[in-house]
Amino acid sequence: MSNGEFSLEAYTEFVGPGTIDEIRLLGERLRGRRVQNVNSTAVGGGVAEILNRLVPLLREVGVDAWWDVMRGGEEFFAVTKRLHNALHGESVTFTSRDWEVFAATAEENLRTLDLSDDLVFIHDPQPVQFITRRRPGSHWLWRCHIDLSAPAPGAWEFLQPWVAQYEAAVFSAPQFARELAIDQVLIAPSIDPLADKNKDLPPAYMESVVAGLGLDPTRPLVTQVSRFDRLKDPVGVIDAYRLVRRYNDCQLLLVGGSASDDPEGAQVLGECRDRAADDPDVHVVELPPTSNLEINAIQRASTVIVQKSLREGFGLTVSEALWKGKPVIAGAVGGIPLQVSHKYSGILTHTVEGTAYWIKQLLNEPEFARKLGENGREHVRQNFLLTRHLRDYMLLFLSRDYPGESLVELG
Repeated sequence: MSNGEFSLEAYTEFVGPGTIDEIRLLGERLRGRRVQNVNSTAVGGGVAEILNRLVPLLREVGVDAWWDVMRGGEEFFAVTKRLHNALHGESVTFTSRDWEVFAATAEENLRTLDLSDDLVFIHDPQPVQFITRRRPGSHWLWRCHIDLSAPAPGAWEFLQPWVAQYEAAVFSAPQFARELAIDQVLIAPSIDPLADKNKDLPPAYMESVVAGLGLDPTRPLVTQVSRFDRLKDPVGVIDAYRLVRRYNDCQLLLVGGSASDDPEGAQVLGECRDRAADDPDVHVVELPPTSNLEINAIQRASTVIVQKSLREGFGLTVSEALWKGKPVIAGAVGGIPLQVSHKYSGILTHTVEGTAYWIKQLLNEPEFARKLGENGREHVRQNFLLTRHLRDYMLLFLSRDYPGESLVELG
């Protein structure tokens, strides 16, 4: 499952030849190892995007990597969306029927899915129960892309017995980790600088995308790119924008796609359109999840980019915006503070009023906004590009054969 693949050598311009040589050396040590990734959706969301890029690169350097997507019906994904929200802290009530649907879907997948590889890498809660099919001698790892720092009662308690059966759990930030008897590893996600969503674009294409959305290229544009999810608080972004409009002329664009494992998206999209009402300067746009070039163009055309998340896993849309040298205002939640150092590589906010204040400041101080963008891009180059992620995963895989050694020693 991949498209637009690039050779590892193509990343040399961003990270230098030494990093590429190190990855190839790790590949030699892992050559022939079978690694199977399993998640819940092939398109939409950061997990699918990352797997779509990492799996081909792992194969290029000698790892026999695969990616399988579990199947599930509407009832299952309704349960897992509510579980996702509960793990992020939202008060949710679950019934015995919910857990029956969760278990039955796992069993249905296990009847047809071959999980006999040397190393099985399970992503997020949806396929967590697949651990029941672990065969002797294989290594099973659980990768959590969710902020587990303050889950609602009952949510983590449901997952914990299953996670405890894995060999190790991988989290994106220190505060996401939970008390477990198994190994815990911290690996931040990443963006691909060569992917359609992040590569350089010709100005003419950017202009055509802006025009196609009915935006005025001569006026400042404030943008939030994210799935239509209440935890991204798109309605709060509209409220912040309206506070700004009392003082500054600008346009607002809320743009996002959908994912097959997120049944709430259409409802939140409707709420945003209702809040936007008849304001011609508030644009609420749903794009297909494959609209990566369009998203890239939109981010590059924006004056200020907002990610007003209330809770967040890591928030790769922040790294994507920073990579384009844009000033970013983002909620101080989840993994966002790892990407944004306040008033250095971006702005961290907590409220609608604070978001509005900083939008106004950045519109009025373009030199400060430019410097934030420069610092943000360099921070992403050093910490959140795909090659660093690839190296971390390879060290993790290698560590399973040397359980007494640290990843630093292996590297």
